[in-house]
Amino acid sequence: MIYRSAVNLLPGWLRRWLLHFEAEIERATRQFAESLPPGARVLDAGAGELQYAHLFARQRYLSVDLGVGDPQWDYGRLDCLADLTALPLPNASFEACVNIVTLEHVRNPARVVAELARVLAPQGRLLLVAPLEWEVHQAPHDYYRYTVHGLRYLFTQAGLEVVAIKPVGGYFRLMARRLLNGLQFFPGPLFVLAALVVAPVAFVLPVLDGLDKRRDFTLGYICEARRAPRAGV
Repeated sequence: MIYRSAVNLLPGWLRRWLLHFEAEIERATRQFAESLPPGARVLDAGAGELQYAHLFARQRYLSVDLGVGDPQWDYGRLDCLADLTALPLPNASFEACVNIVTLEHVRNPARVVAELARVLAPQGRLLLVAPLEWEVHQAPHDYYRYTVHGLRYLFTQAGLEVVAIKPVGGYFRLMARRLLNGLQFFPGPLFVLAALVVAPVAFVLPVLDGLDKRRDFTLGYICEARRAPRAGV
């Protein structure tokens, strides 16, 4: 999208301010990686182009994806090409797993979460990011959006303990993002004119985000869950 190309030309701090969801995902994934011990076995389920692989340089990182999401992506660096509903991996074989904005692209999310739980060792940790208010993308492989209640249900049904389900921004950050999304509808010279109107508003709106206490309007959720320890441990 032209607006995304324009945003990428901005200074890093301003880009992180406007693309808050992506910035928070990066921060959460980095913190998750730093909290894991060296040598821990980490599964990146739905790894795509291995965007977060560099964060797990200290761990034993394995990437897996079905490789059908985006025809323009290069899936050639994946360690394993597989369906997330039937991972060709042993039970309890990973200390940690990440699943980043992938759950909306699977037809059977309950089965996928159950598979992630299966391959986690007792007390193994899962970092999962899922969207709520997001445009259709990677069509036709775009099936679901998730509320906090739906995510909690998927985790508990898979036998995972919910550690945290954090909304990423509220109403005003959502509106700022939607204004930026709208720039795609203005071609050529009109884009510059629209950007001059929209960008200042999109920049200021997040300042008001604290007014949305409930966070029912949010771009998505960053979640952490863990597999229960063995009985008697």
